Amino acid sequence: MRCNQCKTAETKVIESREVSDGEAIRRRRECINCQARFTTYERIEKPQLIVVKNDGTRQMYSRDKMLSGLYRACEKTSVTSLQLEKLADDVEKELYSCGESEVPSHKIGEEIIRRLAELNEVAYVRFASVYRRFKDLASFEAELSKMKIKK
Repeated sequence: MRCNQCKTAETKVIESREVSDGEAIRRRRECINCQARFTTYERIEKPQLIVVKNDGTRQMYSRDKMLSGLYRACEKTSVTSLQLEKLADDVEKELYSCGESEVPSHKIGEEIIRRLAELNEVAYVRFASVYRRFKDLASFEAELSKMKIKK
């Protein structure tokens, strides 16, 4: 594993622990050369899913793309990286459990929204505003009203 600072291949594992209910191993590493510390994850490689977009196009499923959207929605909230990793793991388990190689994008979005609503209201509203493409204040208020009713 190369150091992300100095690119040296000489690193050592400081700590290892299971995450995501044993589905992955999180390793804290330290560079022998520059002493920089960083985290890596080791997971089982699963068969690739194809995401079917609303316009009918298909693209490879990307965990990183999902996490990127989640991190943006959770900026400046109390949601931790570990909580987001767990959320992503739960969504992936749901997607793989259906046994299909192609998954509609709306199914992924709805799974994320459902879980974000339970995790953090602000992150939920941010993600929903992009995912549901609110066109005006009324549609945004309608979504907030639904959220208040669920409480």
